[in-house]
Amino acid sequence: MTVGGALSRMIRSSADRRTGDAEERCDLCGAPIAADHRHLYDTSREEALCACRACSVLFVEDGAGDGHYRLVPQRRVRLAAVETGPLGVPVGLAFFVPRTDGSVSAHYPSPAGATRWEVDAGAWQETVTKCPELAGVEPEVEALLVNTARSLRQHWIVPLDDCFRLVALVRREWRGLSGGGRFWPAVEQFFAELTERP
Repeated sequence: MTVGGALSRMIRSSADRRTGDAEERCDLCGAPIAADHRHLYDTSREEALCACRACSVLFVEDGAGDGHYRLVPQRRVRLAAVETGPLGVPVGLAFFVPRTDGSVSAHYPSPAGATRWEVDAGAWQETVTKCPELAGVEPEVEALLVNTARSLRQHWIVPLDDCFRLVALVRREWRGLSGGGRFWPAVEQFFAELTERP
């Protein structure tokens, strides 16, 4: 999965909101879009795209996209603690994205972007067996988001665009070798603002 295009737009959007600059536009038709717009997942380019309401209806709800674009869901589900050690998580902040072919990619945000690796299929299945809610994660467009850094234990099923927002936040706030004084408070605020949505 490519986070580059969507990630760079989210970083740019965040900077624009602070300075009051350029309005966001739909990646499909170029129409202006609201700050709380939806996203489409482009299955051929493996990229998230900003979408206006009309394009999300045209390409997804009416089936005109023939599966090429998938609407990123909005649901968020807070989970009880999930044992992620067997998944090979080297850090306390990561997200896991199942794919339609049954594989699972893991990503952890860093100052340079998201680092990616493939999760062992058997380890993922064992994790799903222990946490049955994970069986309902929609491939490509939802993720298991994990924050076990600094003694926290937060596990969520979230839309993929939440993960991109977190990657953008890490890139924007990280300073020096350890993150600096603003980094961890910003991460804690990100998780504090996550709310469950059906």
